[in-house]
Amino acid sequence: IVLTGCLAMRYGKELAESLPEADVIMAEADVLPVVGAGLNPAPTTGPRPLLSLPGSAYVKISDGCNNRCSFCAIPLIRGPLTSRQPDDIIEECNALVARGIKELVFIGQDIGSYGMDWDGKQHLVELLRLVGVGLKPTPTSLWIRLLYIHPDHFPEGLLDLCAENPSILPYFDIPFQHGSDKILKQMGRRKTAAEYLQLITAIRSKLPGAVIRSTFMTGFPGETDEDFAALQDFQQKAQLDWAGAFAYSREDGTAAYSMKNQVPKKTARTRLRLIEEAQTAISEKRLQSFVGKTLDVLIEEKIEDDAETGEDFYLGRAYNQAPEVDGATVLTSETPLTPGTLVKARITACTGVDLQGFTL
Repeated sequence: IVLTGCLAMRYGKELAESLPEADVIMAEADVLPVVGAGLNPAPTTGPRPLLSLPGSAYVKISDGCNNRCSFCAIPLIRGPLTSRQPDDIIEECNALVARGIKELVFIGQDIGSYGMDWDGKQHLVELLRLVGVGLKPTPTSLWIRLLYIHPDHFPEGLLDLCAENPSILPYFDIPFQHGSDKILKQMGRRKTAAEYLQLITAIRSKLPGAVIRSTFMTGFPGETDEDFAALQDFQQKAQLDWAGAFAYSREDGTAAYSMKNQVPKKTARTRLRLIEEAQTAISEKRLQSFVGKTLDVLIEEKIEDDAETGEDFYLGRAYNQAPEVDGATVLTSETPLTPGTLVKARITACTGVDLQGFTL
């Protein structure tokens, strides 16, 4: 059992004392073995283990964050923005593609800020162009998925590049967090709800098939009924394809921790439930637009056989479904499919937050 991530980085020593069942607790550069736990050292040479589902791999292009949102402890844990050099990223991408990876998921606390620690300018679009010409040999089919772009500095030129390069998926994870200008300002955001709606419109105008995921937070200190109503209004106007929702949680060392007018947890949870219920309906409606279309689907696993038809069922994802957080695509196939491969499929139905179809 290995514990890693921000929690382990911030409270590693405390966790080592309270979780004796953990074999390893990993900070950024330190490994804290739990005494007497029968530690089996992890490999430190050779290709890195791929812990994601077949065909997909995460590529961290930056770490840390300079945004200093008042509710977030990540900068306190990870430190300021540090961007990896393009050559290093391209080398990792080439190694992953050589291992059969079909989906490269570029991640960081805010990849829209990639390169700003060098000269104050955004370099994400430049990086993507370099990756496009740096993969050797050029894959015949490859997805590049971009996650976690802060809405205050969505990179100029990114939409044009997505329109030019079909490998860069028109999938954007943009954490808007709220729809009240007052709350957004207190969160440390520099733009307004109206400007965020304009960004959504611009994305969908340039890329009609674009998919947008976001997150909403309820119960931020000082959130009144009027503020929550503004969030609900924003949610309905935005009509986001996917959105996660969270009740505010106080984080040690953040500016919001000591803010006045803390919202009762019961109120925050009630508001959370309303946002989640509304988003479920919105997401199901947005998914209906994919019925009748032919999509590439990344196969992840075989789930069962149909005893009556002899067809196999497979679980996978289309471009509108990011790993681990969105719904899935369930396919039937008359011939065996290999996990980790891309196949053409006809989408025939939408059930809840999942798509259904058959291979072509």
